[in-house]
Amino acid sequence: MLRLSKKLLFAIEAVVDIAYNAGTEPVRSNEISERQGIPRRYLEQVLQHLVQNGVLTGQRGPRGGYRLARERRRITIGEIIRTVRELEGTGDPASETEGSEIGVKVVRPIWTEMQQEMMSRFDLMTVEDLCRKARELRIERDAPDIPDFCI
Repeated sequence: MLRLSKKLLFAIEAVVDIAYNAGTEPVRSNEISERQGIPRRYLEQVLQHLVQNGVLTGQRGPRGGYRLARERRRITIGEIIRTVRELEGTGDPASETEGSEIGVKVVRPIWTEMQQEMMSRFDLMTVEDLCRKARELRIERDAPDIPDFCI
């Protein structure tokens, strides 16, 4: 089931933050935490899962941090959503086969269809699109010297 959880919001915000503030050095989780107001305990778990699923790459050490694993125009919001849903491990009640006939044959199929339509939209929306929106809104960047077309 597609539901907006804190982990999902934090994951999307963190990936966009990394893309938007990318510089020559990886973006550190404490920087993301400060800019986005995301508690570190949530953030580290989500970032590691995004690394495991090929959305981000991580670099350890004193100059470590996170980078996008691919160009920001090649990472979709749908991919981030699926990664977080996997992390959360919550089942989709709409896919259950038990229940009333109206629920199973009428209500759940409508819900499933709406979720598929929404995910189709998220699959068309990229991290680049959200970075572009942030630029349009003139949100300040920590790496203003980096051209907008980079990663």
